Amino acid sequence: MTDRVLIYDTTLRDGMQREGLSLSVGEQMAVAHRLAEFGVHYLEAGFPASNPKYGELFERLEREDLGETKVAAFGMTRRKHTAPGDDPAMRGLAECFAPVITIVGKTWDLHLEKVTKVDRPENLAMISESVDFLVREGKEVVYDAEHFFDAYRAHPDYALDCLRAAEAAGAHWITPCDTNGATLPSEVGRIIAEVREAIPGARIGIHTHNDAECGVANTLAAVTEGARLVQGTINGYGERCGNANLVSIIPSLPLKMGLDAIPEERLAELTQLSHFVAETANLRPDDWAPYVGRNAFAHKGGMHVAGMLADTRTFEHVEPEAVGNERTMVASELSGRGTILAKAEEFGLDIDDPDVVARILARLKELEHRGYHFEVADASLRLLMERELGIHRPLFDLESYRVISEERSDGALATEATVKLVHDGARLLATAEGNGPVHALDNALRGALGERVPELALIELVNFKVRILDESHGADATIRVLIESSNGVESWGSIGVSENVIGASWEALVDSIEHGVRRTAAARHTSSA
Repeated sequence: MTDRVLIYDTTLRDGMQREGLSLSVGEQMAVAHRLAEFGVHYLEAGFPASNPKYGELFERLEREDLGETKVAAFGMTRRKHTAPGDDPAMRGLAECFAPVITIVGKTWDLHLEKVTKVDRPENLAMISESVDFLVREGKEVVYDAEHFFDAYRAHPDYALDCLRAAEAAGAHWITPCDTNGATLPSEVGRIIAEVREAIPGARIGIHTHNDAECGVANTLAAVTEGARLVQGTINGYGERCGNANLVSIIPSLPLKMGLDAIPEERLAELTQLSHFVAETANLRPDDWAPYVGRNAFAHKGGMHVAGMLADTRTFEHVEPEAVGNERTMVASELSGRGTILAKAEEFGLDIDDPDVVARILARLKELEHRGYHFEVADASLRLLMERELGIHRPLFDLESYRVISEERSDGALATEATVKLVHDGARLLATAEGNGPVHALDNALRGALGERVPELALIELVNFKVRILDESHGADATIRVLIESSNGVESWGSIGVSENVIGASWEALVDSIEHGVRRTAAARHTSSA
């Protein structure tokens, strides 16, 4: 048995069955190229003739060079009581340019009785004749045995007969599918081992779903018992609870199991790939995703940070760089001295006085007790440290700000903000409108500072969150505002807390702009040097 595991990506077919997920053909092509560049061995592109979008996708893929990545078309076994050559869908698969055809067939009596309404012998003939037809047409055939594990529990002999029919007809891979996502890892491992024993020499794949939160574990259990073709989707996208997540499976194969899959130099692009697919699908990347999430290597507890500073192996299972991620030390009320020193080093701040470290730590814990949340607001944390160090230089001095909201005669709500500032000795005043208090204040600040601070033009507020911290206090409750901003190259978070939502918003907004102006100016200086 080889130690090489082949990666079969079905994001563009099975992944698209996730509710609310839809990609244009151009977006599908972009994903296809990224997957090929990353090094997946098979790229399943869907049903060639099922709808105009898939038709266009296959037309475009035929003209593209995807290197060593093989395009797979997907279809079903022939219609009942119909010769494969007389079945339009089978003929379409045979005539498709894709060198690999994956066909799915029934295995479970429940489906034979309720869905296809055929008897067992006819179902076996549908499997065998479909595979044989496509192999004779020169295709590499992957046979997916739908609901195999449910079928094996109900009638193991017939479930195995379905796999034998495909393998005897020339299928290059036979793939048991946990279509309902209901099987547990111990059972998957046992059944795959029994399949290998019953059909010696067969090349076995695995296709799992995540309905019991076991998609990744089930896949790895199957690999342990000899499966060497792994099917799944990027980020686990798929119907219901999703498919097996290739982003978690791919690094586990070489880093945990010593198996050859994706080249090591490509593995370092895994985080970028995961985020690219998420952003292309207009979905926010999961910050807590294993291996690739922003928090996958974030250390918060003081004891954990202390351990990390001694040896990263104490609280990390792999090196983050191996999968293209990075380590972060998160400052919070659980932080210790090690966290403060680590964050200071990250910010480029020199703190060598133990009393200063203690003072910053005390201030941090005091503010977090009041409702601040610095682990998602590095911009505000850096400014806090600078203030405690006595090196903070504000972008401007505030004289006053004012916000007015009014409902106009046409029913439209308008918000107007006025700011009075002092910048480099000059007193500035600006008034601007916006679609809310934060937008109006942001516009007014830009109106006052824009010509004097060109970096502002590159900074954009991309996310704004408001949370009531103590709802039992009603209108007197404390409000937390989180702002995420970006200059197109990097993003940062800032925070404000107050009993007044506008006050909390102003605090977060000023921190965001001050930090952003400084970072953007530094980046421009570096690029021009």
